[in-house]
Amino acid sequence: MEFIKQYITQTISAAANSLRLSTHQIEIVALLKDAIIKSGDLGNDLIKMKKITELSTLAIKLNEIYNFLTHNTIDFFKVSDQFKDHSRNLIKDLNHLLDTTTPLSFKNALEKLNPIAEEEAKPAANHEIKIDLSKRKVDDEIFIKPETEKIKEKIILDDENDNEELFIQNFETNILRPIKPLDQMLKNLSNADFDYEEISSFIKIMSDNGRLSKKIGFEIISDMHETIAQTLTFIKNRKLMPGKEIIEGLRACLIVIVAVVKGKEVDITNYLNRADELQQKISKIK
Repeated sequence: MEFIKQYITQTISAAANSLRLSTHQIEIVALLKDAIIKSGDLGNDLIKMKKITELSTLAIKLNEIYNFLTHNTIDFFKVSDQFKDHSRNLIKDLNHLLDTTTPLSFKNALEKLNPIAEEEAKPAANHEIKIDLSKRKVDDEIFIKPETEKIKEKIILDDENDNEELFIQNFETNILRPIKPLDQMLKNLSNADFDYEEISSFIKIMSDNGRLSKKIGFEIISDMHETIAQTLTFIKNRKLMPGKEIIEGLRACLIVIVAVVKGKEVDITNYLNRADELQQKISKIK
C-alpha cells in the first residue's frame, strides 16, 4: 500500500509540475497528497471522493490509477511510461480542481470523507439529557472554583497568549527572521562545522513557529517547520547523517516557507517534492 500511495502522490506532483500554480493552489496540492498518504483505506476513500462534487472528476482518474496498481501485475520495464501516461491524464482534472476550489473549500470537501466522525462530534440534539439534581448540596462551596478551573483560567489569561497575539500580528516577520541564520547553519552543517547547542536552538524555534502557524491555519508552513524540527532532532541525536540530500531537503523546506509567506507567484513544486522526499525519509526513522 505504501508503494501505491507514493506512486499516486508522485503522479499528482508530476501533473502539478505542468501547471503554473499560485501559493493557494500549491497548498491544495499538498493537502490532497497528505490526504492520500494518511488514508487508512485508500480504495474506499477514493470511492467516497467520487461522490463529492469538488473532488469527483479528479477522484475518478485517481481511482483508475489505484485499480491499475491493485488489479494488475506491474511490469517494471514499462512502469516509467505508464507513470507518464497516468500523470498526463491527471493534468486537466487537477487543473479544474485547483481553479474551482480554495484551500478552505478543499478542506471542507475532505471532511466529507468521514461524516460519521463529524456526526459523533455534534451535540446529540435529539437525545434528552437527564441530570439528577435532587442530591445537590446547595451552599457557598459551589461558588468556590476547583483548582483545575483556576489552572484553566491561568492558561487562558496567561501572558503566553499575549506573546502569541504579538506573533500573529507580526507573522511574516517572525516566520522569516530565523530563515537566513538557519540557512547559514545548514551550510556549516554540510561542512561538519556546527555545535549541538545551535541545533537545539533552531529545533525549538522551528517547533514553536510551526505550532503557531498551524494554530492560525497555515498548514503548509506548519508542515515545513515540523519537518525541519524533526530532521534536526534526528541529526542532533545521531540518528541521521546530514548528507547532501538531507541538507537539500531542509533547504527546500526553507524555500517553500519563504515563497508561501511572501506570496511569491513562482513554481515551487520541485521544492515541495524535495520536502516530501525528506518527510518520507524521516518518517521511517524510529
